[in-house]
Amino acid sequence: MKTSLFILVCLILSGCSREFVEGMYDVDYTPSNRFAKNLAPLPGQYQKDTDALDNLMTQFSGDIAKRWGNDDIKMAGAKNYVKYTDDYLNRSNIDFDNGTVTIETIASTDPKQHLRHAIVTTLLTPDKPGNVDLFSSKEIALGGKPFLAGQVVDQNGKSIEWSWRASQFADYLIAHKLQKRQVDFKTSYYVTIPMVKNHSKLRSYQYADIVRKASKKYDIPEDLIYAIIKTESNFNPYAVSWAKAYGLMQIIPRTAGHDVFNIVKGKSGMPSPEYLYNPANNIDTGTAYFYLLEKRYLKGISNPTSLQYSMISAYNGGAGGVFNTFGGGKTSAINSINHNQPSQVYWALTKKHPNAESRHYLEKVTRYKKEFHAMK
Repeated sequence: MKTSLFILVCLILSGCSREFVEGMYDVDYTPSNRFAKNLAPLPGQYQKDTDALDNLMTQFSGDIAKRWGNDDIKMAGAKNYVKYTDDYLNRSNIDFDNGTVTIETIASTDPKQHLRHAIVTTLLTPDKPGNVDLFSSKEIALGGKPFLAGQVVDQNGKSIEWSWRASQFADYLIAHKLQKRQVDFKTSYYVTIPMVKNHSKLRSYQYADIVRKASKKYDIPEDLIYAIIKTESNFNPYAVSWAKAYGLMQIIPRTAGHDVFNIVKGKSGMPSPEYLYNPANNIDTGTAYFYLLEKRYLKGISNPTSLQYSMISAYNGGAGGVFNTFGGGKTSAINSINHNQPSQVYWALTKKHPNAESRHYLEKVTRYKKEFHAMK
């Protein structure tokens, strides 16, 4: 999380100007915005009082550093869920790539009780991303099916879906799995819970109907949609990125979201984070953007396999990155792509693309696509 640490240090040192916050978090100050709604006790408060938002964001970053120190700051990302509670004394960190849930407290008074509460809260956190404020220590309203149901099991191998089972498991963890470490001259009491081996597949199953519907609607292969979600967020519905991307398919409102709203859906403006934290909206928007790439931005590529390679690359690095790989201009680049075999197009996009992330992105998506195709 070096990037997250950099962002928070910048927040602290820069005084967290409005321009810096907007640039990092895409805040639009309207009551429909998830962050504005969670941060403002009165609707529209920060439309006029931008200094109040500056102060609040500075306080948020400062409270984390004050509690945990500058060397142990963790923030939510695309493939990890991080939530602070209890005035920043408790922290939950779900690492979806490594399949671990780490819950810890630095409370100095009755730390085991604080940790127990944090464990129960984490295990029972509902599958409602829009209702969980990742950028404060606000408590989570529990209720409904837990997000981690089936993905974490207790000492008896049972799924945790009820408060009594979560409480019993918390007691077991504290009695048998409790660990300690030093955090900024404080003692952290923590437990690490392994997720079940197929936790990623279990999350993917939740979205089967949504993926199938989007696939039929936009004529985009289901295995491609699954592969993109796996690559972008590993099926983390709480995914948020410093690059201002939200949700399962990591949609950036100002770019892909804006284009889908304006061109495909005939709507003005762009989707809010709250809109994109709805899995159905997110997958529909991401798949619609693939439709745009296929029918508009990369139109003219004749070979369907070459077109798909180009679409995958463009989802990460933009159509311009694809064109730059093959000469720069759209027309000449498409002509060059059409004069190459699909294997040559793949080689160029994974070896010569100007952006290293985009080169690796195509490799990962292609690999995951084969895995999901084999699961059919």
